[in-house]
Amino acid sequence: MSFLNFQNKRFVVFGLANRKSVACAVGKALVAEGAEVIHVVRSEERKAAAVKLFPDSAVYICDVEDEANVVRVSREIKNDLAGKKIDGLVHSIAFANYSEGMKPFHETLKRDFLQAVDISCFSFIAISNHFKDLLAESASAVTISISTTRMAAENYGYMAPIKAALESSVCFLAKSFSAFSRVRFNAVCPGLLKTSASAGIPGYVDSYIYAEKLTLRKEALHTSEVADVVAFLLSERSSGINSQCLVIDAGMGINYFDSDVVAQGLA
Repeated sequence: MSFLNFQNKRFVVFGLANRKSVACAVGKALVAEGAEVIHVVRSEERKAAAVKLFPDSAVYICDVEDEANVVRVSREIKNDLAGKKIDGLVHSIAFANYSEGMKPFHETLKRDFLQAVDISCFSFIAISNHFKDLLAESASAVTISISTTRMAAENYGYMAPIKAALESSVCFLAKSFSAFSRVRFNAVCPGLLKTSASAGIPGYVDSYIYAEKLTLRKEALHTSEVADVVAFLLSERSSGINSQCLVIDAGMGINYFDSDVVAQGLA
């Protein structure tokens, strides 16, 4: 038996877009440990990508912006599992529509903000609710946040406040589910990663390089390192961890006054 004991365990992973996705890295980590992975993706195009990356995994389509799709896919998976339970959920979904370009935060458009809340935050609540009867008694649910929601990065727009709402939702879901189960809810909060989604953020490359210099090891965070923590939180080895936000940033958050970086900033 492996340390994580994932044999005969199955997990549903929401959010795979391509091979650079956090959801893809999570899926690989779980498969490597012997777990059965079920992927849920947004579109037919992403399903084709998921099938190529995970030929032995079932793949379903669900655009979480319409809650009816979450209801539908939960029923489809339930029917296909034929009485089997799910041992964990992974929510790796985030979306921001800067319909009129990047604006100062106080000029954020209501429609863009609320759409992002719906897709990036409420979807975790909806998925948890509509999959609750499929979850094993001691299942684990993990979402992906960011290393800090208290830093006003201008090029991240309004997404940090939305991630803050997501992290708060982790606490409320954990409390709510405790009334009838031992299901745990946690968030993994990584520093800057090299993903396709991040590539669309203005100035991200510069921020990524800066973050790398701030890590204690002077080496950027790897998506696989985030996936390994997600896998641990999904496992029974983390049974004592509930309603937590685990920061994975290679020490960046305590190193903002690194002497070399400060010297470069003053040069």
